[in-house]
Amino acid sequence: MMARRYVAVLLSILIVPMIALTDAAPPSIEGVWLSADGTGWIKIEMGEHGPVGSIAGSPDDPEQRKQSDKDELNPDPELRERPLLGLTIMEGFTPAGEGKWKNGKIYDPNSGKTYKCKLTLVDSDTLKLRGYIGVSLLGRTETWTRRTL
Repeated sequence: MMARRYVAVLLSILIVPMIALTDAAPPSIEGVWLSADGTGWIKIEMGEHGPVGSIAGSPDDPEQRKQSDKDELNPDPELRERPLLGLTIMEGFTPAGEGKWKNGKIYDPNSGKTYKCKLTLVDSDTLKLRGYIGVSLLGRTETWTRRTL
């Protein structure tokens, strides 16, 4: 009888924390993020295959990213008249583990260049982006922070 109680108590001590851990949802990448240079807000939503990011504004000056701003540095002359506000700049990602995505691309409207990209959600408020040409070793990592209202 005493052995059964001991086993029951031991099991409850081991199982209850495991249940609590499995109920905890991982942080979501969805939300508005401040770019590493602090000049732009990027809204990230989950698309059909992975995260998709678009320009959502600027923290420095509400007038800085307005509807009249155009994608003037785009290498394709036909795209230079499209507005920056709402422009999709991140897409094509595939899952690479919990909180990680790979094989995406990111467009830099400040240079008109597009890079391969991978993402790592470090915690609920920190997102690391690795942009590169060719192989990831030849790239640059930026840290974005979640915008809090």
